[in-house]
Amino acid sequence: TNAVGESFKVTKFKYYVSNFVVTNTSGVAYTVPQDSCYFLIDESDAASRKPQLSLPEGEYKTLTFTVGVDSLRNTKDISERTGVLDPAGTASDMYWGWNSGYIFMKFEGTSPAITAMGGAFMYHIGGFGGYSSPSPNNIKVITVDLTARGTAKVKQGKSANIHLMADALKIVNGTTNISFATLNMVHAIAPGVPLANNYINMFSHDHTEN
Repeated sequence: TNAVGESFKVTKFKYYVSNFVVTNTSGVAYTVPQDSCYFLIDESDAASRKPQLSLPEGEYKTLTFTVGVDSLRNTKDISERTGVLDPAGTASDMYWGWNSGYIFMKFEGTSPAITAMGGAFMYHIGGFGGYSSPSPNNIKVITVDLTARGTAKVKQGKSANIHLMADALKIVNGTTNISFATLNMVHAIAPGVPLANNYINMFSHDHTEN
């Protein structure tokens, strides 16, 4: 149930995370090579919820990443947008051909508060600032502090599992409390701004397994 008292059910929840940077306990940052850090999380696909990063040995206190796809990659030649970024493949339903840009997040479902469209809501949020004319930029950078619930200790031959929680309710509750009855469709950049400003607070660190 959202902040304005409307119940809802989620049927699709997909989003990009990318451009990972980790900072060790000495304050030194390591940027994961860009070609190795684009992931499409599909909450209906358990395997997609476990992106893997290759990091140097060290103890890491913060994790920074982008929700969405950065402007540079959005505008690169299609030959440099492969795998989860391939608009003709995995990214086929996460790309606005008319706007030549990626949909950063898809959040869909139903709510009895909606009287049209069979009670469905569809929030498709994207927008990297555009090619030339001013346009909203919905790229969000998230930094998660790992110190309170377990730093990540990466060692040769051993992995560290950082467990993050994604609270879908915060997409519609936050700086702007979204009403499904008032807004049930978002398929353009500007209407997605309030939702993007909300989901910047969606992630939290639960624990780390070393």
